[in-house]
Amino acid sequence: MLAERVVPLSGIHNFRDYGGYDVEGGGKLRSGILWRSAHHQDASPADLDAIDALGIETIIDLRGDDERAAHPCKRSDGFSARVLYADGNTAGLAPHLQAAKGTIDNETARARMIDTYAGMPYRPVLVNTLRLYLAALAEYDAPSLVHCVAGKDRTGFAVAIVHRLLGVHEDDLMHDYLLTNSAGRIEERIAQGGDVIRARYNAEIPDDAVRTLMSVNPIFLDAALATVRRDHGDIATYAEVVLNLTPEMHEAMVNKLVA
Repeated sequence: MLAERVVPLSGIHNFRDYGGYDVEGGGKLRSGILWRSAHHQDASPADLDAIDALGIETIIDLRGDDERAAHPCKRSDGFSARVLYADGNTAGLAPHLQAAKGTIDNETARARMIDTYAGMPYRPVLVNTLRLYLAALAEYDAPSLVHCVAGKDRTGFAVAIVHRLLGVHEDDLMHDYLLTNSAGRIEERIAQGGDVIRARYNAEIPDDAVRTLMSVNPIFLDAALATVRRDHGDIATYAEVVLNLTPEMHEAMVNKLVA
């Protein structure tokens, strides 16, 4: 299953299809229409050609202005997709960097990632961009791609929200989230992340703590979803109250994305 979902690109980590799952009540998410990845700063010409071949018409960029300036995405000469994002800088750093402040051990890294995820459902720029994402899924019947910097934390939360709204079972939702730990060149991504984190904070961070910061863990996503359920009871109500998803938009998403 993993080999079928992941698109092997040389310069873009974690590029994969998150469709194809069965949904409650019958049916299946359409394949080839819901894509996710890390940012495209290091995309090769071949990567850009491969992306163009997927027919992606909407890209949702979960980063803030500061991150887009630091990591500009490469585009092909024929690129014509709409790129949606919320204006403003991020509420703190990318989650894995925010959690890494200072010299920390693995236990501290784990605790900080949990705290960071617990606050994710209310990060202003993320919330505003998720509103754009759900509106686009309700409006456009064409392939879309969602990404952040590493494509694992904010992207993982966004995909979990979409999955649950479309009726994907929570076991499959978590399965998709955890594919980040095996999709693509994970060891290369962890090593690169370690270099960035250590240079940014001029800190001695042990390898096991870097691996925690650069990987995903069920307890991380559970912390974000626990915040949603604590405040709203379920993801559908959170989407309605916080992400401005109307019943009509929700129905349109299901009609477009579930076969």
